[in-house]
Amino acid sequence: MDLSTVRTTSVDSVRVAVDAMGGDHAPLEVVQGTIAWARKHPGDSVLLVGVPERINEAAGGPIPANVEIVPASQVVGMDEAPALALKAKKDSSIMVAMDLIKQGRADALVTAGHSGAGMAAAVLRLGRLPGVDRPALAVQMVTETGPFVLLDIGANLDSTGQNLYQFAHMGSLYAERVLGVPKPRIALLSIGEEKGKGDQAVQQATQLLDADGTLNFIGNVEGRDLTKHIVDVAVCDAMVGNVTMKFFEGLAGFIFDLWRREFESGVRGRLAYLLMRPAIGRIRTTFDYETMGASPLLGVKGMVLITHGSAKRRMVEFAVEAGATAARARIPELIADAFRGQPRKARA
Repeated sequence: MDLSTVRTTSVDSVRVAVDAMGGDHAPLEVVQGTIAWARKHPGDSVLLVGVPERINEAAGGPIPANVEIVPASQVVGMDEAPALALKAKKDSSIMVAMDLIKQGRADALVTAGHSGAGMAAAVLRLGRLPGVDRPALAVQMVTETGPFVLLDIGANLDSTGQNLYQFAHMGSLYAERVLGVPKPRIALLSIGEEKGKGDQAVQQATQLLDADGTLNFIGNVEGRDLTKHIVDVAVCDAMVGNVTMKFFEGLAGFIFDLWRREFESGVRGRLAYLLMRPAIGRIRTTFDYETMGASPLLGVKGMVLITHGSAKRRMVEFAVEAGATAARARIPELIADAFRGQPRKARA
């Protein structure tokens, strides 16, 4: 989430629940990143959810006054089946954290844990917003002229045309209300730019969006065109979205690694680096995906954000900031207001 683009509707203090036990490097990196954020934001509060002994050990010292530990005795592992794990582990950190949102004790939830478990827990504990068949996980992707929204990147592996149609509506609302785009350009990410290309779900979604008339739907877009920023919202199922997002991230790292090796190869390379260092720094900042923090789960009754399972303390700190900012923006309420009274059950 690009925090500089979010239009907040409240300056009040917020309470962010953090799943301290979720992620490849939990609880150490999660706790350290969360505490670092809490120290910089004494007016806000954090609820660290997990096994108290392990959280205190990871903290390695006094915990700031605005951080509260909420006990949870169980952990959903990254390799567990979400449905079975949530059923068997009702006192898991992700379930307890979700209850904090439901009870009104927290305004947003951030987790680096099992994304499937996080999304399933959100639907189970919080429920979907009226009119939403399935929630979608969204992310802002970088281009030279500004970000675009890509969804779904992880919530649904078997999306129907109807689901894609709803994702387009939620993505459009998100781009309009959060990115400030007056009339977002919507496209389906497919294997060809011509209408009719793509699987059955894409073709069905095309028919629904063509018939809708309320969105600025421009048709299909191919993967190679995403960096050109010809759309503000790219809609796809989770398999395509997740692969696309991670390819972008991996490619950026690959290119910077190539540059680094070239600059380290002899005197000329080191001299070239000295000359190009300011420009390289600016480009690296543009492609610094850790600063995006976390991805919002759109369509549930609460502000839930999911970050990378491999997140370390720096990215966790950005994720907590994203959670606080999203809470102030009241994104679920905006989506609910926009969906209220509008039919979302169209069928091709």
